[in-house]
Amino acid sequence: MTRATPESQIVHCVVGPEGAGQRLDRFLAAQSFLPTRSRIAFLIRGGHVSVDGVVRKTSYPVSVGNVVEVVLPPEEPSWVEPEDIPLDVLFEDESIVVISKPAGMASHPAPGTRHGTLVAALLHRWSLGEGWPDPQRPGIVHRLDKDTTGVMVVAKTPEALQGLAVQFQERTVRKSYLAIVRGVPRETSGSVDLPIGRDPQNRKRMQAVTGQKREAVTPWAVLERFGGQRPAAALVKCKPRTGRTHQIRVHMACLGHPLIGDEVYGSRRVPAGASGAMRAALLEFPRHALHASRLEINHPVGGRPLRFEAPLPEDMHNLLLQLR
Repeated sequence: MTRATPESQIVHCVVGPEGAGQRLDRFLAAQSFLPTRSRIAFLIRGGHVSVDGVVRKTSYPVSVGNVVEVVLPPEEPSWVEPEDIPLDVLFEDESIVVISKPAGMASHPAPGTRHGTLVAALLHRWSLGEGWPDPQRPGIVHRLDKDTTGVMVVAKTPEALQGLAVQFQERTVRKSYLAIVRGVPRETSGSVDLPIGRDPQNRKRMQAVTGQKREAVTPWAVLERFGGQRPAAALVKCKPRTGRTHQIRVHMACLGHPLIGDEVYGSRRVPAGASGAMRAALLEFPRHALHASRLEINHPVGGRPLRFEAPLPEDMHNLLLQLR
């Protein structure tokens, strides 16, 4: 259970006969102190909700007499302040803007990340009108992890957002990533087909979960090996067919070759084949080594095919030079 702070409010609810058998999220939705389902989902995912002292998932069925405790952290401001943050723009017209996102920039505000986001930079770049389904994420149709670099497309109008959303939902968008991984896969190419779900013990972490309905598929191919007879690292191209949270990071870890610098799904342990300058380069790399190198879409207005590429960021480029 998330620990309450002095600013937190703690609410207790006792399940009556009318709530028996309901999912936890639906039971809470019927209570007047929680205004939206998204807020309920955020609280449950963050470990702010327990049933009889035990943190439960959204689908947990409550029973008569259960005591549901909700720790309500102080809400952060709901608005996003525009910020003058430089953007590396690859393409822009009246409907979309395509950027090369740097490492360290979150796509949109989240608890604990209110400033320095892509949304704040976009709001400073142009004035957005009304009609957005989520004012906190205007134009955002897909995400890159905060420390993943590379190509992102953003809608400038609600109509363009809808057109892009359909392409991502129907999986007609083609994506390519470059990853530097620990060790070298035995095969030169392959595909990981493992559903991904949230880790029930750590809500900020994902894991491969068999039996899940939400599939996740990542074809991959080794482009380059580093380290002589006992290769310590490899450059891998990944072309994910789905877009689950942390998908490439989880799938490469499942192969036994987590991304260099990924302390969530790997470690700082260096392969035995690394020595000298290569060992130092691998140890010192400051983030997970993942870059969204190419994105292919159809323009949401007119439908013409478009392809965008972002060059490797300086840190990954330098890492490859050191490994070579």
